[in-house]
Amino acid sequence: MVQPTDLLPHRPPFLLIDEVLAVEAGRSAAGRWRLTGDEWFFAGHFPGRPTLPGVLMVESLAQLGGVAVLADERFAGRLPLFGGIDRARFRRQVSPGEVLDLEVTLGRLSARAGTGHGRASVAGETACEADLLFVIVDG
Repeated sequence: MVQPTDLLPHRPPFLLIDEVLAVEAGRSAAGRWRLTGDEWFFAGHFPGRPTLPGVLMVESLAQLGGVAVLADERFAGRLPLFGGIDRARFRRQVSPGEVLDLEVTLGRLSARAGTGHGRASVAGETACEADLLFVIVDG
């Protein structure tokens, strides 16, 4: 199975995917982020009630979308960057010790840009959903 670092340039502490469970190049991907509580952001968000920031949930979905894009040989050596986030909804708090299951389905994909829809969940319960727009640049 592919590792996130096989395709993504991200590295800790900003690699927000632990495992790629499935990838269909240029179409979709599924992954997982295990939140141990030792992550850098929990100490300040929020003291006494550590909560995964919603923006980092969206970033983890974008990184997984990047895996699906970069697994397509047409995009080898390229870099997908955020172009926009639409209809983001946060439906559940995520706490240390929980596992965030991630899934992204790509929509339109051209040589220069694409779209996708991502969903993050904990034990089947939706934590976050968002439509993603990205541009693809030279790496």
